Amino acid sequence: MKKLAVVLLNLGGPDSPEAVRPFLFNLFRDKSILRVPALIRWPLAAFIAKKRAPVAAKIYALIGGRSPLVPNTEIQARALEIALGDAQTQARCFIAMRYWHPFSIEAAQQVQEWGADEIVLLPLYPQWSTTTTSSSLRVWNEACATIGLKTPARIVCCYPTEAGFIQAEVAKIRTALNAARSYGPPRLLFSAHGLPERIVKSGDPYQWQCEQTAKAIVAALDMPGLDWVNCYQSRVGRMKWIGPSTDDELHRAGADKVPVVVAPIAFVSEHSETLVEIEIEYRHLAEEVGVPYFARVDTVGADAAFIGGLASLVRGARVASTQVTSERGGRICPPNFAGCCQR
Repeated sequence: MKKLAVVLLNLGGPDSPEAVRPFLFNLFRDKSILRVPALIRWPLAAFIAKKRAPVAAKIYALIGGRSPLVPNTEIQARALEIALGDAQTQARCFIAMRYWHPFSIEAAQQVQEWGADEIVLLPLYPQWSTTTTSSSLRVWNEACATIGLKTPARIVCCYPTEAGFIQAEVAKIRTALNAARSYGPPRLLFSAHGLPERIVKSGDPYQWQCEQTAKAIVAALDMPGLDWVNCYQSRVGRMKWIGPSTDDELHRAGADKVPVVVAPIAFVSEHSETLVEIEIEYRHLAEEVGVPYFARVDTVGADAAFIGGLASLVRGARVASTQVTSERGGRICPPNFAGCCQR
C-alpha cells in the first residue's frame, strides 16, 4: 500500500501570548512580505514586531490568547484523511505553517520519518499569491533541502472556483442572506485579506482570483438582482492597498441603510481576521455607521463539500502530467499575470 503524505500549507498563528511577538517577527522578516534587502528587513521586522505585539496580543486575548488556526487545521486534516482513504493508498495529512509552529521543517521531518512514497502540497489558500502560497512553497523546499527529504512532491497551486469550495461557501452565504432579508435587500461583501497595490501591479494574480471566487459564488447563488461587491480588509502601513476596503464598504452600506452580510472568501479557517476583525471590529463599525443588520459568514472549515473538493484536488495532482496543477489542471490565470506559478 502506497503512503501518500498531504502537506497542508497555511500562515499559522501564535499559540500563546508569549508567541505573538516572535510570530510577528517571522511574518515581517519574510522577503515576500517586506520586499526590501535582508540587511534592512531583519531589523525592520524586529522593530515592527515590537511595536505591533501589544496591539496584536490584545486582539488574540479576545479569542482566548491564541490563534485557533492550527486546531481548526487539525480537524480539516483528519477529515481529509478519511476522504482520501482507499484500498491502494494510506493517506496522512501533515501541517506546515509559515510563521509559527508547526513549521515546514517540522512537517518535513514527520513526512520523512513516516516514509512517504509520494507527497502532495496542498495550500489552504484558495487563491494564489506570491505572498502566501509562493512563500510557503519556498520555505517547504528549503526545509526539504535541509533534512535531505527527496520524495517527489506534486503541488496544487490554487482553486479559486473549485466546485466543492464554492458549494460550501454558497450554502453558508445563502443562509446568512436569507436571515438578512427581513431588514431589507441585503448587500453581500466578499471580504478578502488585502495586498499592497504594488504587489498586484507586479503581476500577482491574487486579486483577480478573489474576483473569480466571488463571481462563481454569485452565479451559484442564482439570486437575480443580488447586491454584492469585492472588498479587502487588514490594511496596514502607509502604502496604497488594493480596494475597495471593507471599512469603506461598511460606511457606504451605512449611508445606504442596507443590511450587510460579510463573507470571508480567502480564509478557509477561523482566525483573528474573521473572529476579531470581522466579527468584533467590523460589527462595531457597522453599528456606528448605521448599518441596520450585520452578519459574518463562517469560514468553510471542515464542511463536507469543501473537504471533498480538497480530496479531488489531491487526486488530480497525483495523476497529473505536470508537477504543479490548479483546479483545472493547467494555468487558469490570464497571461499578463507574471506572478502565476504556471508561467
